[in-house]
Amino acid sequence: MRHAALGIALLMATGTSSAAPAGGDTFGTDAHLEPSEPDAVLRYADHHRGFAELRLPVGEGPFPLAVIFHGGCWKTGVANQAYMAPLATRWQGQGIATLNVDYREVGDGGGWPGSFADWQAAAALIDRVSAAHPIDRARVTLVGHSAGALPAQWLAMAQGSDSPLGAREPLAVRAAIVLDGPADIGAERTAFDALCEFSAVDPFMGGDPGAVPARYGAITPADHAPQLEELLFVQAVLPSPPEPAQAAIRAAGTRLEIRENPGASHFDVLTPGSEAHAANEPAMLNLLRGGEVAR
Repeated sequence: MRHAALGIALLMATGTSSAAPAGGDTFGTDAHLEPSEPDAVLRYADHHRGFAELRLPVGEGPFPLAVIFHGGCWKTGVANQAYMAPLATRWQGQGIATLNVDYREVGDGGGWPGSFADWQAAAALIDRVSAAHPIDRARVTLVGHSAGALPAQWLAMAQGSDSPLGAREPLAVRAAIVLDGPADIGAERTAFDALCEFSAVDPFMGGDPGAVPARYGAITPADHAPQLEELLFVQAVLPSPPEPAQAAIRAAGTRLEIRENPGASHFDVLTPGSEAHAANEPAMLNLLRGGEVAR
């Protein structure tokens, strides 16, 4: 994966905003941006990881809303929502409300279908927050770093009876941002496992594509493209999405943009203060602020 000890780096950052992995890579923050205190911590489930941190900008709004899903290779003990707090804080200062979501992973009730159940339950917070605060419901963006790319896309997919939670309509959101994550975890299984430096996909899915093909088919964009106006990939270590995934996403009517950042680390693209983040921030803010303001 060419980013030393990803699992160790994530574990070091869990629960602290200023930790950095060995080797000098900045992780999730810089010396000039400490995370703000959340305005509220909202529960979406009764297990210990069933919460999201709400941060609201100063002003009257209505504000765009970013719903943020952390990475961690879907393995318990690697990461939680804490390392995404500096990015949430940065966006808060740019007039974007944020929900920074924690969720269960393999080892504490997550994987197929537990993580999906958490993501769907957390998505219900969008309407709850919109009803209580000056949020523009027409400008909601799902954001996922690394393994968080899956909920950022899956929630916007129409699902059939073979899905993790049964048939459902796609979540009504305008856009999504993927920060160095996969578009299709079946097609990108080898690359993602290499990034994690351990087998991450098969334990999460409950088997390899040969053992549980229907599960992989249920969430591939080739058959279930996310229903979005815009989808932005900001890649670093991982390559651009496979061509079949790109074609399916575009065929569904989504405006797809892919920004590659050769030489950037897996965390640079989400780290306020890094060169890679600065280079991509205008595109991310433009997407987050896009769409019609609700009246």
